[in-house]
Amino acid sequence: MPRSHPIAVAAILAVGALGVFTAQERLSYPDQLTYGQNIAPAFEGWEANPDGSFNMVFGYYNRNRIEELDVPIGPNNSIEPGGPDQGQPTHFFPSRNMFVFRVKVPKDFGNKELVWTLMVHGKTERAYATLKPDYVLDDFIMHRNYTNTTPKGIHENKRPVITVEGDSRRTTRVGQPVMLSAHITDDGLLKPRPAASGNQGVQVPGYSPAWGLRVAWFVYRGAGPVTFDPEQFKIYPDTRGNANSPWRPGWAPPPLPPDGNFPVKVTFGAPGDFVVRVMAHDGGVASYQDVNVTVAP
Repeated sequence: MPRSHPIAVAAILAVGALGVFTAQERLSYPDQLTYGQNIAPAFEGWEANPDGSFNMVFGYYNRNRIEELDVPIGPNNSIEPGGPDQGQPTHFFPSRNMFVFRVKVPKDFGNKELVWTLMVHGKTERAYATLKPDYVLDDFIMHRNYTNTTPKGIHENKRPVITVEGDSRRTTRVGQPVMLSAHITDDGLLKPRPAASGNQGVQVPGYSPAWGLRVAWFVYRGAGPVTFDPEQFKIYPDTRGNANSPWRPGWAPPPLPPDGNFPVKVTFGAPGDFVVRVMAHDGGVASYQDVNVTVAP
């Protein structure tokens, strides 16, 4: 199979373009297929750590408008060398999902490549992560990816801080709810602003989603029906008029609770091992924390 090129959206944005998915993501919803399409893994860029190591940052593009897919760790969802499991998702949401996870590599990684392989609906695609200088990534580039502009406070803005209450490993049974809660602190930047009206009919994250702190719980790993109470907003771009998504025109983050706590009741409809993730996103940068849940029949 011929080698494909790395998908390095962050690096391309750094030189002023919208990214390698631009042509596809600008399609209007009637032009996009809802089911049966594959998923393209995306190498977003690399971050330097204080200890000299590096983070390879990945996202993905699910070409389906509606279909959510589960791809277990293994030959169809692997990262090598060192894998197949290096913390990648197994549950994939529609559309373009940026900066989803990080893989730490040592300071002497040099010219080697880290390769994420996904085979979905019979088609295999790969993302090749390297430490080439063009792919350097920082919070400013992430801001530009999400906001498609340079808002006031972009250079001072820090990622929200998440503290998950209780054990990070839980057990339950099918139909027996698990109560989860996270405490979020933030610096108040970026200032709240609704999603732009020009988003209608497009599915590209750079089209000005809402600004301001927003928090959601969602399934990161695990197959089977899961319900959240209260219902959580969509973490991916959906610009349709009835979509509860930060990319829908006019969508604004809900009011923040005075105590900074975001509780949720999670109920699983199938047994298995799940990872439930909480995301705190201020419209420019995001933080994540995970809770592992083992669900018995």
